[in-house]
Amino acid sequence: MVRLARLVINASKLETYKAALKEEIETSMRLEPGVLTLYAVYEKDNPTHLTILEIYADDEAYQAHLRSAHFTKYKTGTEGMVESLDLVETVPLLPGTKIK
Repeated sequence: MVRLARLVINASKLETYKAALKEEIETSMRLEPGVLTLYAVYEKDNPTHLTILEIYADDEAYQAHLRSAHFTKYKTGTEGMVESLDLVETVPLLPGTKIK
């Protein structure tokens, strides 16, 4: 399962948001074997616009991620910081390719 999460963050809360996201990604990657990749970037000329590449082993791993304590902490802790969220389902061109 591969998706892109495109977010716009309130500019006055950007640094707080980035710290919360960093903690959530690091914890997810460390604790959840079904979370294969969470890779976040922000636009150089528009730093309130972030995109996260999310790769999960399968839908079950994704659902487990949504139920995890660290994701719940991130989601509730960043409430009011996210101005928009667009989840884009994707189809990998080369699904077996590993990220080095």
